[in-house]
Amino acid sequence: MQAGGKGFNALFAVSSVDAAKLYYETFKQLQKDRDKPLKIATIFSFAANEEQATVGEILDESFDVSAMNSSAKEFLSAAISDYNALFTTNFSVDSNGFQNYYRDLAKQVKVKEIDLLIVVGMFLTGFDAPTLNTLFVDKNLRYHGLLQAYSRTNRIYDATKTFGNIVTFRDLEQATINAITLFGDKNTKNVVLEKSYREYMDGFTDVVTGEARRGFVEVVTELEQRFPNPDEIVLEKDKKDFVKLFGEYLRVENVLQNYDEFASLKALQQVDINDPAAVETFKAEHYLSDEDLAVLQAIKVPAERTVQDYRSTYNDIRDWLRREKAGSEKETSTIDWDDVVFEVDLLKSQEINLDYILELIFEQNKKNKNKGELIEEVRRLIRASLGNRAKENLIVDFINQTNLDEMADKASIIDAFFKFSQAEQAREVDELIRSEGLNEEAAKRYISASLKREFASENGTDLNSTLPKMSPLNPEYKTKKQSVFQKISTFVEKFKGVGGQI
Repeated sequence: MQAGGKGFNALFAVSSVDAAKLYYETFKQLQKDRDKPLKIATIFSFAANEEQATVGEILDESFDVSAMNSSAKEFLSAAISDYNALFTTNFSVDSNGFQNYYRDLAKQVKVKEIDLLIVVGMFLTGFDAPTLNTLFVDKNLRYHGLLQAYSRTNRIYDATKTFGNIVTFRDLEQATINAITLFGDKNTKNVVLEKSYREYMDGFTDVVTGEARRGFVEVVTELEQRFPNPDEIVLEKDKKDFVKLFGEYLRVENVLQNYDEFASLKALQQVDINDPAAVETFKAEHYLSDEDLAVLQAIKVPAERTVQDYRSTYNDIRDWLRREKAGSEKETSTIDWDDVVFEVDLLKSQEINLDYILELIFEQNKKNKNKGELIEEVRRLIRASLGNRAKENLIVDFINQTNLDEMADKASIIDAFFKFSQAEQAREVDELIRSEGLNEEAAKRYISASLKREFASENGTDLNSTLPKMSPLNPEYKTKKQSVFQKISTFVEKFKGVGGQI
């Protein structure tokens, strides 16, 4: 859902080949006019038409497609042809071709190149893909077959995905509780299943640890009361308190993003409540009654700009801690930061990519010709981003030195920025080499390698070879090496991904 984000992917388990055919063709029809359709694939084999047996197993499917009826074979062949067109492959329904299709399909699901895979029985047991976070179910499941199918989504990816989502189109609640109870006990469901939306909003007590977990509402209230202006946080204790509190916000918000109610709450923030037509449209789109709307309106959600400021301050403190605590202050500080964990994965999950920032510059320039206000808005956005903070001055210089009114479209502004970045990189690398008196050939070779791997390294002798001729025994050698390394590291952070060849 984030701008430029790739997200996760999903399995859709259906009851029969006929159901798979109907769903696959309907998705195809619904998406025929979309600019960026979801990448949907399907796979099944001869044993795929049977529902689970009473003991709960998912029947094994073979790679022998010879017994498949002509209708199923024709549909599978057409679906594989769609796949071949999408990935420039050449698979088929014959035995070897089908096995190769299965293996390639598994690989593409694991690297998120397939958004939705429709299956009947295949991939529901033994298949692990950490990027798979949702299982849609239109199939009767029970006991260990149910747990096996559900478990396809439960590989932890990072802090952004700590559990799987199951969306059922059949009433499987009791079957789920029965399966969890059979293989655990009557309390196991309280441990295995996530809490309700209401509990994450209002808080709850953890069954396993007995620890009280605060809800979204309480965390947001404390953030607004204690840190209304995050730019004004000065004291180290306040910095630590803010980092812990905003980390708590990021964690609970990450969980809530899996709930439809929270999606409606976030969407409501963009609706003009004083516009009756807009309100009615919103209610229809989110299937809400007047009572539902009143409940949503009662919940305080921080403005997007406020959250950007929080993220920016959070990033600033993280940078400050890494920089300052490596120096002399570490010895004099009375604040212990050992219990603080920066939620880097959660920050990255909401990362705004560079193309989006440039497209925003194009759109905002059309609305507002004031470059000062545009730069202020862009700085706010960049500072809230982990990956683009080092490019802040580069982007601001681009805005100041470019006639944005001449940009015909979004593609033009992206192209212009990359040309600008390449010219700036060439200028700055020459300035860096000149000002530090570096060995030009060795320095350019080292910087090129660093840009390619997207970070500078002190390992090996490559860095040493860039330095001016100086004995390693010279007391100034180590200081010079560290100074050059820091400047090259900063240069690489600024130009990686945008500067081109040196």
